[in-house]
Amino acid sequence: MKWHIRFISLAAHVAEWSKDPSTKVGAVIVDNERRVVSLGYNGLPRGMVDHAHILNNKEIKLQVVKHAEENAILNSLLRPAGCTLYVTHHPCASCAGSIVQSGIRHVVFPHVPNDSTFNERWQQSISLAQTIFEESGVEVLEV
Repeated sequence: MKWHIRFISLAAHVAEWSKDPSTKVGAVIVDNERRVVSLGYNGLPRGMVDHAHILNNKEIKLQVVKHAEENAILNSLLRPAGCTLYVTHHPCASCAGSIVQSGIRHVVFPHVPNDSTFNERWQQSISLAQTIFEESGVEVLEV
């Protein structure tokens, strides 16, 4: 449990790098020997300027921003097969698909109360993500 907390804390630190004014998400991919393989946070694609008119417009932002989980996978120098993903929020359905396809076998995230704004806004996608993980054999741990 100690290591789970350490890596969740690292993901929370990485989340602070996000320029998103409303939601900051961080992700850390770790191998079986507890070595950090990759980091990611939610943000615009590499090279794009963090314009306020994009980051403050929910409709546009949702189409453009890359999620922390996907950025961590894309930033990894090696295929993260068999690794563990630590993330500050429950992954969405789209990220769950990317997680499964990358070969990540374990996902760990902190407990967030069901009545949180994040969970309310993303509930349908979270539910689909849970199904994807269950059917694909990815172990999920909420700490």
